[in-house]
Amino acid sequence: MFTGIIEETGTVKKIIGHQTSGFIEIKAKKVLEGTNIGDSIAVNGVCLTVTKLQSDSFVADVMAETLRKTNLGSLPIGANVNLERAMAAGGRFGGHIVSGHIDGTGTIQCLKPEGNAVWVTIQAPASILRLIVNKGSIAIDGISLTVAYVDDSVFKVSIIPHTGEETTLLKRKPGDIVNLENDVIGKYVEKLLLPYTGASALAENPTIPQATDSYTTASQTSGGITMDFLREHGF
Repeated sequence: MFTGIIEETGTVKKIIGHQTSGFIEIKAKKVLEGTNIGDSIAVNGVCLTVTKLQSDSFVADVMAETLRKTNLGSLPIGANVNLERAMAAGGRFGGHIVSGHIDGTGTIQCLKPEGNAVWVTIQAPASILRLIVNKGSIAIDGISLTVAYVDDSVFKVSIIPHTGEETTLLKRKPGDIVNLENDVIGKYVEKLLLPYTGASALAENPTIPQATDSYTTASQTSGGITMDFLREHGF
């Protein structure tokens, strides 16, 4: 697990990837301290397992799903990436719960300065946007950020100078692709409420089988959750 507080930016030394698999080598310094083979490091928000350590870099395997879902496969040699080691059990929880499992990608639309901050507008698919709430959390290339605006096509975050200096986000430009991870709490809530939300949710998630217990029956007959339904089931 990670917190979205970037420890340093590293540099891509080598990346070999094709349709089925590959590996990436990242030049780094701070995240190598105390790191062993088999440990996890988030690279642009992607949880990767260290398979080789050198004095100034680490190597991690990259599977096909990672190449499909993230921007790692399109990074050029020399690109800067955000790095964070997995959170220690006794560590300070500075950001929010970040799993390192990317939900999809978004496209930067614009960066607009306002005072000492910069507004970053990101276009994202509906599957990402439906789990974003205003003033909620989202990880962008592994950075824990607070959502300041969201509608049905874009969301916005405001970047303070410290975050801009310590991460890669303000070095991005319109059209660049960024990795996005929704707040895990929202994903669990959506999945747990699926039996109660009727056919519309199931249509969006056709691979999830419909429940057949009394909860589903109640939602189908009444059109949703009612106070009587909650009382009946002990809420």
